Amino acid sequence: MNNAIEVKNLRKEYQDFTLNDISFSLPTGYIMGFVGQNGAGKTTTIRLMLNMTDRAGGEISLLGMDNLRDEQRIKQYVGVVMDEIYFVNNWSVREVEQALKPFYVNWNSALFSQYAQQFRLPLDKKVKDLSRGMRMKLMLAVALSHEAKLLILDEPTSGLDPVARDELLQILRDYIDEEKSILLSTHDTTDLERIADYITLIDNGNIFYSGTKDDLIDSYRIIKGGSNDLLDPFREKIIGLTKNNTGFFGLIRASYRKYLPEEIVTERPSIDEILVAISKREGSHG
Repeated sequence: MNNAIEVKNLRKEYQDFTLNDISFSLPTGYIMGFVGQNGAGKTTTIRLMLNMTDRAGGEISLLGMDNLRDEQRIKQYVGVVMDEIYFVNNWSVREVEQALKPFYVNWNSALFSQYAQQFRLPLDKKVKDLSRGMRMKLMLAVALSHEAKLLILDEPTSGLDPVARDELLQILRDYIDEEKSILLSTHDTTDLERIADYITLIDNGNIFYSGTKDDLIDSYRIIKGGSNDLLDPFREKIIGLTKNNTGFFGLIRASYRKYLPEEIVTERPSIDEILVAISKREGSHG
């Protein structure tokens, strides 16, 4: 199986943060959720993938091409949607299309018009007068109108109301096929539980997990118990241990369940619960 994204030993160093030789890959034809708390390294990774900043080491391949050597060719086949729109505010939707189409060899004006109609984007309305949801749809229309094989989305649903978010997720479902792939960075893990096939969880500049969504959820359990149940030796196995007046809860690897007392309650976790537990580990941000 070919990979749409391959990141190997990627490193970026700042004064107070290091992206620590991370590696992960996304098979072609799937959606990967890219998750982690603020400051974990998601946006830094995406900026490195798009050559928006310099790396200290490592390799990045997008659609089988080196993102440094083949940067111009890659741009023809990668669509990007960031959390902030990058079009001129005074441009109309029509002018956005006119300004961008000369840069793409596979630009399809008929397809852009089709998406504009499908997304209910008024062609004569200015960018500055569009709602946040409509701006996200405009960026998607641009990304989808030049035969992009890979979409890289950084917090596209942030600030959207539930209806707009649901519409955006449906657009992504309709886009994906065996030749097209999506990397979706988001804080809203409920979106990922609905559409993601793979999850990469980054914590404090390190990859905590990268693999299928189902394997992630199957590998961990939320545990709950009374104050007297928190006994050694399994105490040290609990990730993100939280104690209160009535008891405790936390996260453990599913393989540890056989060592737990019968009175300990275990439940399948959500992605959000895993992310919160990871964030409470010593050495994590937050």
